[in-house]
Amino acid sequence: MQSNVLRSWVGSAEKHLMLLMVSAALALGAASVGRADVGPPEKEDLKFGFIKLTDMAPLAIAYEKRYFEDEGLYVTLEAQANWKVLLDRVIDGQLDGAHMLAGQPLGATIGFGTKAHVVTAFSMDLNGNGITVSNDIWEQMKPHVPKDASGKPAHPISAAALKPVVDKYKAEGKPFKMGMVFPVSTHNYELRYWLAAGGIHPGYYAPHKGDISGQLKADALLSVTPPPQMPATLEAGTIYGYCVGEPWNQQAVFKGIGVPVITDYEIWKDNPEKVFGVSKDWSDKYPNTHIRVVKALIRAGKWLDDNNNANRPEAVKILSRPEYVGADYEVIANSMTGTFEYEKGDKRQVPDFNVFFRYNATYPYYSDAVWYLTQMRRWGQIAEYKPDTWYMDVAKKVYRPDIYAMAAKELIAEGKMKAEDFPDFDKETGFRPPQTEFIDGVVYDGRKPNEYLNKFSIGLKGEEKM
Repeated sequence: MQSNVLRSWVGSAEKHLMLLMVSAALALGAASVGRADVGPPEKEDLKFGFIKLTDMAPLAIAYEKRYFEDEGLYVTLEAQANWKVLLDRVIDGQLDGAHMLAGQPLGATIGFGTKAHVVTAFSMDLNGNGITVSNDIWEQMKPHVPKDASGKPAHPISAAALKPVVDKYKAEGKPFKMGMVFPVSTHNYELRYWLAAGGIHPGYYAPHKGDISGQLKADALLSVTPPPQMPATLEAGTIYGYCVGEPWNQQAVFKGIGVPVITDYEIWKDNPEKVFGVSKDWSDKYPNTHIRVVKALIRAGKWLDDNNNANRPEAVKILSRPEYVGADYEVIANSMTGTFEYEKGDKRQVPDFNVFFRYNATYPYYSDAVWYLTQMRRWGQIAEYKPDTWYMDVAKKVYRPDIYAMAAKELIAEGKMKAEDFPDFDKETGFRPPQTEFIDGVVYDGRKPNEYLNKFSIGLKGEEKM
C-alpha cells in the first residue's frame, strides 16, 4: 500500500503552480469558495494519531475503505498515550494530524497550556459521551431520582440528584472526586455544565495566578484520567464518577462497577465532539494534501451514517480490533448501533448517540468554536473579559470551513457526493441557529457569547476575575 508511483509524474514547476492556485483559492474564504481543481498531494505518506475511542471511527473507516488511497494518500494510523502527547506530536511534526478534542486547537491557539496555532477543517462527530458514577454513588443518588411510568429512573437525570451526596461528603470533610479526560475536553465542559445545572460548583481555573487545577471554590473536584483508564480508576475508588467517550461508559456496565446516569445527547442535544486537527504551518505547506484528507474523512463519515446506520455492525467489528479501540464487540456495539445501557439491564434506544455525518455533523461551524471558548471563559481558563469580536476572531483563526467547502465541492464534482449532502455554501454563515436543547433550558446563540455567559448563575461573566 505504500506505492510511490504518483511521485514521478508531477514536475516541480507544475506542483509549485498547483500549490499557488490552491493557496489563492483558500484565501478567498468560505463564502466565495468554488471548486479548486485540487492538484496532487504535496505529501503522500502521512501519519495520523488517535486515542482509543469509538469516535476515531472516521479515521479507521477512511483507511479501511481506502478513501485515503483514492486521494493518493498513504496513511499510517497510530494510537497515542494521551491527549497531551497527541497534541504535542502534531505541533512538533511527528504526526501530520490527529483525532482531537474540539477544545484542543482552540486552547493551543489562545495559549492555554501549549501555545501553537492549530486549525481544523473537519468535525468528526456529534454526541458520544456519557457521565458514569460508581455503584455506591448511584445507590445514594437513586432516592433523589424521579421515576417514569414504568418505575424506571426518568431521564434525563439531573445533577440535582447528586447534590445531596456531594453535600454529605463535604459535611464529612471528604473530597468528592470525579474524572474527565483533559482540561480543554468536551468531557470537562459537559461534566461542569451538568454539575452546575444541578447546583454543584465544579470549580475555577486561575492561570493568571498559576493555578490550573480547576478546583478553586469547587464542590466536586475534577481531575484528568486518560479514557481507557477510567473504569479501573473508578473501580479502585480513586474517583467516584467520570465523563468520557465510548466505549468506557458501557465498559463500566459490563464490568458491573458503575452506572452511566446521563449522555451528552441529553446535556446538549447534537453537541460537537471531536475534530481532525493539524498545525497551521502544516496546512499552509500542504494545502492539496489537507483538502484530500478532508475529502476522505467526509466520505468515511457518510459511510458510517448511511442507510440509518446500516454499516455500524461492520464499523464495530473494525473498531474492536486491537489496533483501533480494542474493546469487545459487544461493548462497542452497545452505543454505536443506536442503543445505550444505563443501569444494568436498562437499555434504551438512542439512535443519535453517535452521529458522524447527518445534521451537517462534519461541517466546522464557527458557533461550535465559540461555545467552547465561552466555557473556557466561564470556568476561568480565559482569565479576563473578552469582547464578542474576540470570540469571533479566534473561531475564524482555528475553524476552516473554506477548506471543508473545497473538499465537499470536489466530491460533488466527482459524483461521490450530492450537493444536498452539505450545507448551502453560498448562504452558509458558519453559525447555527440559536440552540435550545440544553438540559437547563438556556439558549445559546454563537453570535452573542457574552450575553450567553450572563445567563448562568454559576460561572465567571462580564468583568469578573478570579
